[in-house]
Amino acid sequence: MRMTVSDEDLASQAALGDGGAFSLLLDRHYDRLFAFCFRLTGQRAEAEDLTQDICAALPAKLASYQKRSKVTTWLYRVAVNAAHDRRRRRATYIKASDGWGDWELARQDEMTAARANLDWLTAAMARLSDDLRDTLALVLDEVTHAEAAQILGISEGTVSWRISEAKKRLRAMKEMEEAE
Repeated sequence: MRMTVSDEDLASQAALGDGGAFSLLLDRHYDRLFAFCFRLTGQRAEAEDLTQDICAALPAKLASYQKRSKVTTWLYRVAVNAAHDRRRRRATYIKASDGWGDWELARQDEMTAARANLDWLTAAMARLSDDLRDTLALVLDEVTHAEAAQILGISEGTVSWRISEAKKRLRAMKEMEEAE
């Protein structure tokens, strides 16, 4: 004759660390728990996630189980609380992320505009004379006028004049393009 262990006894043994008791308890109630989670969420994937979260937390939660109610009643309460917690977290996440989409779109637009400006500048610099392009490239790379003069073997005043001249020509190119 086979003796059946009650759910309550299995829960008590599982709370003490008995893995076999925990496994048997899950075997008995997993499908019911999943079906209940499905009814709570209305979505299969969400129910699967919720059920897995509950099962992962169950060993620690079993310590709070007291034999005043049936295991199934207690398990339903755990599931309801887990579903509420999940909804609260989602609402908090949605509230916190609200507006980030607009921010990200603006950031992407700024990056696209900066890329376009850099592409234009690169193409426009190619139309400058070698001396103006070399000098401007150095200064745009944050080299001081004194360092640029030393690198190019010219005076610092010449570097300043070349930068001024390059700016004038770039400005004229931009104005011509915008007028077209």
